[in-house]
Amino acid sequence: MLFEQPFTKDNLDNYLKELAKEFRKINGKNMPADIILIGGASVVINYGFREMTYDMDAVINAASSMKEAINHVGDKFDLPNGWLNTDFMKTTSYTPKIIQYSKFYRTFSNIVTFRTVTGEYLIAMKLMAGRQYKYDLSDVIGILWEHEINGSPISMEQIKKAVENLYDSYNKLPEHSKVFIERAITNKSYEEMYKKVRQMEADNKDILLQFQDEYPDVTNTDNVNDILAAIKKKKENK
Repeated sequence: MLFEQPFTKDNLDNYLKELAKEFRKINGKNMPADIILIGGASVVINYGFREMTYDMDAVINAASSMKEAINHVGDKFDLPNGWLNTDFMKTTSYTPKIIQYSKFYRTFSNIVTFRTVTGEYLIAMKLMAGRQYKYDLSDVIGILWEHEINGSPISMEQIKKAVENLYDSYNKLPEHSKVFIERAITNKSYEEMYKKVRQMEADNKDILLQFQDEYPDVTNTDNVNDILAAIKKKKENK
C-alpha cells in the first residue's frame, strides 16, 4: 500500500508508541499483542541505506480491536486508513514461519511487542517478492552492502538456508530473483550495483505508470512483471 506521507526512523517509533497506548486504552493491561513489521519498515528500522518507506506492512497477532486502535492513531496524525496493514499476508512472500525467524524490536506500554525481520531472512522475503519496479532488489543489495561494511557479510549459503527455512525450497524463488542474487554475491560490487538497481527500479516504475495511464485496470500483481518485460522488449526492438 502506497502513502504520500513517508515513515522514517524519526517518526516511526512515535506512531508505534501511540498505537500501543491506544490499544491499551481500549483493552486494558491484560491483553498483550504482537506485531511483526516486515518489508520497508524492517529496512528503515534495521538499516541506514534507506531513510524512509511508504509501506507499513505487518503480521498482526492481536485482538480485533487493534484495527480500531490503528484507525485512531491514523486520525490523530492524519495518516490514511490502513496506514498499518496486513495486505502483505495475501502475497507470495508471506509464510507463517516468519514469526519463528523474526527478531525483537521494542515493547511499548508494556502491552504491544514489535518484531522485525533482518539479514538473510529479510533478503529471502525480498527475493520472493522480486518486484523490479519497487525497492525489493535494491533493498537486497543495500542489506548485503551494509552487512559487508559492518564486518558481518551474508553468504549465499546463509541466504539459501533462509529461503529453505521460510519457503521450504530455494527453487520456490522466481527465476529472475535467483539469477539476480547469485550474480550479486559473485560480483560483490554492492555500492555500484545499488545505484544501478535503484535507477532500474525507478525507470521501471515510470514505464508502468505510463502504461497504466494508457491502459487503466489492466495490470495486477500476477501480470505486472510480464507486462514490464514485454514493454522493455518492445522498446529494445525499435
